[in-house]
Amino acid sequence: MWIQMTVNTVLFDSKNSSYIVVLKDETGKKILPIWIGAAEGNSIALAMSNMKASRPLTHDLIASIFDRLEIEVARIVVSDLIENTFYASLYLLQNGKEFHIDSRPSDAIALAIRMSAPIFVQEEVLAKQDQSTIDQWMKNLGEGGGTEYNA
Repeated sequence: MWIQMTVNTVLFDSKNSSYIVVLKDETGKKILPIWIGAAEGNSIALAMSNMKASRPLTHDLIASIFDRLEIEVARIVVSDLIENTFYASLYLLQNGKEFHIDSRPSDAIALAIRMSAPIFVQEEVLAKQDQSTIDQWMKNLGEGGGTEYNA
């Protein structure tokens, strides 16, 4: 089963010099932090703030190509977590036919935001998360380990 989530925030983890995109369900009870690269973190943060780069970023280019080819991003799904690596798929519609393409979650999320597509997480992925680890992680960020970028 898929659970619909939204991007709650993008954080910069200064302890690891990486970004974290935090997904949250509509109740606010389920969260999913995903560590991502700097380029993807910046791209997601820009899209969330509706800012445009002076030249198109990679995700802007892909969105423009999809638009030109009349491809709709129906949804993205964070589908698996294997050895601390998340996996995702883009579900695309073209000429009434749906197909999916494997993607990194960060790229899929960056496109979903730009194209107003819903974000889902496979329930099993959330079940693999250790809540005590998430609680400790959130506590550590609260002690000066992160900078937040909200929508």
